[in-house]
Amino acid sequence: MTINIALLGYGTVGKGVYRTIQQHQGRLQKLLSEEVKVVAILVRDIKKHTAPDQSVMLTNQYEKIQQLENIDVVIDAIVGIEPAATYLQSAIEKGRHVITANKEMFAEKSNILRELAKKYHVSVGYEATVAGGIPIIQTLKKLLNANKVTKVEGILNGTSNFILTKMREEQLSFDNALALAQKLGYAEADPTNDVEGFDAYYKAAILSELIYGEKPKSEQIERNGIASIAKSDITFFNELGLRYKHVATIEYAHSQVKCAVRPVLVESNHPLYQVEGVQNAIHIEADIVGSISLQGPGAGMYPTASAIIEDLIHLSEKDQEYTFHEESTLDQQRSAKTSWIAYGRSALQQLPEGAEIMKMIANDTWVVEIEGDLRIEDASLIQILGDATRLKEMKKIH
Repeated sequence: MTINIALLGYGTVGKGVYRTIQQHQGRLQKLLSEEVKVVAILVRDIKKHTAPDQSVMLTNQYEKIQQLENIDVVIDAIVGIEPAATYLQSAIEKGRHVITANKEMFAEKSNILRELAKKYHVSVGYEATVAGGIPIIQTLKKLLNANKVTKVEGILNGTSNFILTKMREEQLSFDNALALAQKLGYAEADPTNDVEGFDAYYKAAILSELIYGEKPKSEQIERNGIASIAKSDITFFNELGLRYKHVATIEYAHSQVKCAVRPVLVESNHPLYQVEGVQNAIHIEADIVGSISLQGPGAGMYPTASAIIEDLIHLSEKDQEYTFHEESTLDQQRSAKTSWIAYGRSALQQLPEGAEIMKMIANDTWVVEIEGDLRIEDASLIQILGDATRLKEMKKIH
C-alpha cells in the first residue's frame, strides 16, 4: 500500500517536503506502515521547474491533479488566500486529507475547511502555519484534554525579532536593520506583513480558534508594528536590563478573546528575553500545568517541512474540538488595575484621572497604576503586565 501525495507549490517549503519524504522513507514506512510517495506537483510557471523524478507529474493546472484518482493527501505549500483555499476545498470534497503551511489562508478560511472536512470525514493538518518547527499545535491539543489555556504569548515572526536584535546588538537604526534582514533573505522586498504585525496576527488567530473555538473580534484586536521604535529607546531600556520583543498575545478574559501584537519590553527572567535573531518562541499559561515555553526555528525549508510531515503522521487521529467559554481562576485573580511605565518629561502630564505614581525607576521614567484596561495612542506610556515592582513584562502602545 502507498500513501499518495499531491504537493501544491515547489518553492523552498515544497522542495523541503519532497526531500524530507525521500530521505526519511524508511522511518515513515515504520510509522505509517505504508510507503509515502509524491505523485504530483503543482507549480505556477512550469518552465522554471523540473520534475524531481520521472514518476512525478509536474503541472501548472490544478484540474489535472483533481482528475487523478489515487491521491490520498494534498499538501499546500503556496502563499495567499486564493487559489489555495479553493484548491483545498475541492480536495476535501474528493475525500482527500489536506495539510497546509499557508497561515494567511488558514486564518481566514479555517472554519470553512474544518466544517467541510467534518462532512467528508477527512482531516486538516495545519501545524506548519504557526511558528514553523515549533510543535505548538500538537502541544496545545495534548494540553487541552484537561487544561484550560488562559494565555499565550509568543514571538511569532522571526523577521521582526531579527531586526530588534540587530538594533540592540549593533546599534543599527530600524531602516538599516531592515535592509540587513532583506540582504540576508529574512525580509521580503515589501516587509509590511512582518514588521507591522500582520504575519504574527494570522498565527495568533489560528491559535485562538484552536484554544477558544473562536477568533478575536475586530474591536478586541490591537496590532502595532516596530517601525516607530527608535534606536535611542532600545539603548535606554537596554541599560535598564530590558529588551524589546514584538510579541503576540491571546487570552480569554471577561467572556471574550483578546489579541494583541505589539512591541514589548521584557526583563531577563522572562521566557522571551533570550529569544534572539530569527528564532520564534511561545509561552503558554494553563490552569493545571502552569507555564510552558517552547523555542525553535519559525521558518525555513526543513523546520516547516518537519511540521508538515508531523501532520502527515497524525492525520489518522481524531481532531477534537476544544472550546472553553468560561473564566479561569487565573482570570479571577487578575487585578482590575494595570501597571504602566510613564516615559519622557511630558508623560506625567498625560496620565488619565485616577492614575497613581508608584515609583521612579530612572530619570523621567516612572511606574504608574491605572484603573481598568487602558488603550492609549501616546508612545510615552508603556504597559506592564504582572508585578510592576519586578518589571516582569512591559508593553508599549503606539
